[in-house]
Amino acid sequence: MKIKLPDGNIKEYDSAVTPGQIAKEISEGLYRNAAGAIVNNQLWDLERPIDFDCELKIIKLTDPEAVDIYRHTMSHIMAQAVMRVYGADKVKFGIGPTIENGFYYDFDIEGVKIAEEDLPKIEEEMKNIIKEDYKIERFEMKKAEAIEFMKQRGQVYKVELIEDIPDEKVSFYKQGDFVDLCRGPHLPSTGKVKYFKLLSVSGAYWRGNEKNPMLQRIYGTAFAKKEELDEYLKMIEEAKKRDHRKLGPQLELFFINTDVAAGMPIFLPYGMTVLNQLMTLSRELHKKYGYTEVGTPLIMHEKLWRQSGHWDHYKNNMYFTEKEDVTYAVKPMNCPGHILIYKNKPVSYRELPMRLFEFGRVHRYERGGVLHGLLRVRTFTQDDAHIFCREDQMVDEVSDIVRFINELYGVFGFSYRATLSTMPEDHMGDEATWAKATEALKNALEKMNVPYEIAEGEGAFYGPKIDFHVRDVLGREWQCATVQMDFQMPERFELTYKDSDGSERRPVMIHRALYGSIERFFGILIEHFAGAFPTWLAPVQAAVLPVSEKFIDYARQIASKLDAEGIRVEVDDKNETLGYRIRENQMKKVPYMIIVGEKESEQSLISVRTREGKDIQGIQLDQFIQKIKNEISMRSIKSSLE
Repeated sequence: MKIKLPDGNIKEYDSAVTPGQIAKEISEGLYRNAAGAIVNNQLWDLERPIDFDCELKIIKLTDPEAVDIYRHTMSHIMAQAVMRVYGADKVKFGIGPTIENGFYYDFDIEGVKIAEEDLPKIEEEMKNIIKEDYKIERFEMKKAEAIEFMKQRGQVYKVELIEDIPDEKVSFYKQGDFVDLCRGPHLPSTGKVKYFKLLSVSGAYWRGNEKNPMLQRIYGTAFAKKEELDEYLKMIEEAKKRDHRKLGPQLELFFINTDVAAGMPIFLPYGMTVLNQLMTLSRELHKKYGYTEVGTPLIMHEKLWRQSGHWDHYKNNMYFTEKEDVTYAVKPMNCPGHILIYKNKPVSYRELPMRLFEFGRVHRYERGGVLHGLLRVRTFTQDDAHIFCREDQMVDEVSDIVRFINELYGVFGFSYRATLSTMPEDHMGDEATWAKATEALKNALEKMNVPYEIAEGEGAFYGPKIDFHVRDVLGREWQCATVQMDFQMPERFELTYKDSDGSERRPVMIHRALYGSIERFFGILIEHFAGAFPTWLAPVQAAVLPVSEKFIDYARQIASKLDAEGIRVEVDDKNETLGYRIRENQMKKVPYMIIVGEKESEQSLISVRTREGKDIQGIQLDQFIQKIKNEISMRSIKSSLE
């Protein structure tokens, strides 16, 4: 057996050997700090034997590859602690995977509902398990034996999981008095990682099916270093302060009435102001990049959705209504409507590319358990566009979309990363066509020098796609823009154009949305800016605060001049102290407060306080107007008075 070692040398072994043994051969220090290994690009337990030719890398606890290993181990430590706290006879275990930035475990606990206040006692027991430093051992059983093993323990959810495993053998991990069904890998012992925190409790249907029992899910996180954990917890606290579900109603932007319109936000005047500014920006850029704005019906006959393939592939997420024995669907997507526009008249090759754009309101059914403020809703508006083009135009069109995205996201200071999603199992069309579409997207990304990752099997049912994930000020990622290459819809709808030689040819259809959902993008912006929108986007750009009743008329004169210059302004002349009104407008995140009193009135000046607390005394109103107008016209994300 030949093993290629981390230093590049190849060593031969006569019998099975573990990565731990090899790490010891290299150095005791490496062995002590090892979390696991990578064997032929697969994560591997440090003490799991290798009996085949392979390439080996030892993973230290501080290596990026170790994150899944120690967080997965921590989920088992949490499960063991829950078993000890509530009793082995009362706890039935679901699953406990790692997720981005942490892990969770699902539990069914007889007679117990875990609350946030219970997490510290579970954490305390986890610390005991870590201190006891149990060896973590992997073992295998035949499938039938494993089912019986878990039945004897009363673990009905594990039995169901084992029954669905196609392999004849299944693996388990044991640490002290705790045994769990698991593929692994895990750390060699429970004492290897110490820096963790349990974060929250929620409900989760078993296997994500609302017809199944509701389990209790505990979320946590873990890091190799204390500083990393502290930094993450600090970010979590900051994220809570920025939560758009809290700031939206507080800043009078939107609310959601869950009794009558769950998942369907209601926008207040301030919120509509922000949305209108986002749409104005979008319209300007769409005009610059050669799009034509259109509008399509919200409700259309079922035959359209059968022809498009949505009936077969998306029906469970759609809303329907019936009138005069005819079934209609509320549109979940805008593409069939744009196809109808394309088919409305004959198209020549000279008219391609045809770029149709719409602020299209769509409705999609989402389960109640996954709804989340503006980020996961049942109705939303897409800045949706469909480009009909020739095959030789595909790469250039996608490249232009990337330029558009760079310009749009640059306004907000967003950077992004891209993922290219390939053909899923549930797809329309043949593999050759998919390969052609995927290659066009790859070529465009490479032409624009955009780094990307491949997301295997995650394309739309009708074509591959590029997703753009923006990073906010806290470093969190949000999937926003998407570009999808589609050969299937033109085929299903028999779309044609007349080519230069007079022949009929099929166009290619490119689906794309850049904000994605405007409502979702709005929610992201609320959290990104913590509600303190840049001046061009702020619902109220300036508030005029008279020091007392004597100066209300002067305050209104100033407000009138600002309004005439297109600046969104309010006069705050409530019967409250000046200090109270300043604090209130700061809480409302108004960029500028203009304070007027006797001195300002006599000298025809104003004093300005920014929402950050900076004071500018005695400046000319015209000077202020010019500065703020420049700031607005440039769509600057920084104050012009800093």
